[in-house]
This record gives sequence, structure tokens and C-alpha cells, in this order.
Amino acid sequence: MNSVQTRSAERALSGGTWLIVCGAMLYSILTVTPLMAAHTADEWDWTAPILPLVVDAAVVIVVKLDDVLARLGGHGGKWPVILRWMTGLMTLALNTADSALKKDLVGVAVHAVAPLLLIVTAETSLAYRRAIARAVAAVEAEAQAERERREQVARERADRARAEAREEREHAAMLAREQREHEASLAREAAEREERRRREEQEARERAEAAEREIRERREREREQREHERLRLEQQARQRAEAEQRERAEKAERERASLLARGPAEAKLPEDEARRIVAAAFGSGLSVRQAAELCGWSVGWVSHRYADHREPEAGRHAELAIAGQ
Repeated sequence: MNSVQTRSAERALSGGTWLIVCGAMLYSILTVTPLMAAHTADEWDWTAPILPLVVDAAVVIVVKLDDVLARLGGHGGKWPVILRWMTGLMTLALNTADSALKKDLVGVAVHAVAPLLLIVTAETSLAYRRAIARAVAAVEAEAQAERERREQVARERADRARAEAREEREHAAMLAREQREHEASLAREAAEREERRRREEQEARERAEAAEREIRERREREREQREHERLRLEQQARQRAEAEQRERAEKAERERASLLARGPAEAKLPEDEARRIVAAAFGSGLSVRQAAELCGWSVGWVSHRYADHREPEAGRHAELAIAGQ
């Protein structure tokens, strides 16, 4: 039996089982409801369908769970069996109770058909499902064994093919290794020759760079010597200029001191001498009147000379103005 036939049988079994269950439930509700209504208070007549519905719901639960367990190859134990028979007997009792109370044996037999069919169908469908599950398991085990045998054969063939391929690869690898070693030997020789050539060129460049560096260093030393000599000469010239400036300043100071040391002039001195005295007085910070006493000239003339020393251009303009008057 293949998987298509198995699924077809399972669908037929499941469909027939649920058809019988639904029919038995509907028949049970229609049969038991009048009995429950007759034995229930008038104000609670509407609850009459509840009891058969609850009992039939238990039947549905049992059938569905037995179906699932049978598919999984499991067994629920004794309690599912107890529930299955208890609900079946309850359905049988409820369906035949009205006829039994009326001592109607034909009615009892007629109303017992649906419950008994439900009980037997539930047990039979469970047995069928378990048998189908065992058969499917056996078929699957056989198919698994066949697949494992085929896989084993395929693995052995693959192992042989891999071994042959490995031998071919090893042979090809050996040939390739020998070829690579030969090529590597040639490449090493060429690399050694190239390395010797580069080394010789590098040594030649280094010698040339060393000679050029020595020339640059010698030129740099000569330039530094010339720069040092230039700085030395400039420093000597600067020192001589400073010495000459100090000497001139000292000479001017001595001359100014000698001019100022004469004291007040008794008469008006010559203009050149008077100008030197005024310049010495201005440099010493003497007042205009003191300078006029030293040179014998007027305060106005000395004032103009002070102005010349302070602002030479203004002093010349002032002298031109005075001369014009």
C-alpha cells in the first residue's frame, strides 16, 4: 500500500466516523430532549437539550483525541477507554430510557441502534487507525531500510569514486609540485641574479650619494665658514662703530663740559661759538636764560636756537620770518 492509498483510506475512515458521530449526536439530541423536558420543571424546559449535547460533546472529544493519538502511534491509557464506554453507555441509556419506561421493546431496539453504532464505530475506527498506523510505520521502516541500503551503496560508490579521484589528484598534485619546484628553482636563480644586480646598483647609488653628500657637506662647511667670517667682520665693524660713537659722544660731552665750564660771558661771543654753547646748554638741559648768560646773546636769539634743536624746520621758518621783518 502506497502513501496515496493510505491517505485515501484515512480520509474515508475519518469522514465515515464523523458522519456517524454527527448523525448519532443529532438523533440523540432529538430523542433525549423530549425525555429531559418531561422530567424537568416547566420553567426550565429550555435546558432540556443541554444534557444530550454535553454527553455527545464528550463523545466528540474522545473520537478526536483517539484520532490524534492513533496518528502519533500513542496510547492514552485506561481513562480514554473508560470515558469512551461511559459516554457510549450514557447515550444508549438516554436514548432507550423513554421506550423502556413505556415497556416498548421495539422502541428500545430502534433507539439503541444509533448509540450502539456510535460505540462500535468509535472502537472500530480506533482499531482501524492503529492498524493503519502500524502498517504505515512498517512501510516507512521498509522504505527507510531500502533508502539506507541505497544510500549505503551510493556511499560506497562515492567512496570509491573519491578514492580514485584522490589518487588522480595526488598524482596530478605530484606532477604539479615537481613542475612548481622546477619553476621555483628557475625563479630563485633569476631572483638571485636580479638581487645581485640590484645590490650592485644600490651600492653604486650609495657611493654616488655618499660622494654627493660629502660635496654638499664640504660646501655647507665652506658656506658656514664664510657666514661666520661675515658675521665676525660685521660684529667687528659694529664694535668699531660703537666705539667711535662712544668716542664721539665722550668727545662731545667733554667739549660740552668745557663750553659750559667757562661761566657767563662778559661780552657777546662770536656766533659760531655761541651756537656751540647753546647746543651744549640744550643737551645739558639748561634753561634759555642760562644759555643766554653763557653765550652773551639775547634770550630771544637763544630761544630760537632751542626751537631749532627741538624742531629744526620750525626754527628755520622762524628765522626766515624774523629776517624778513
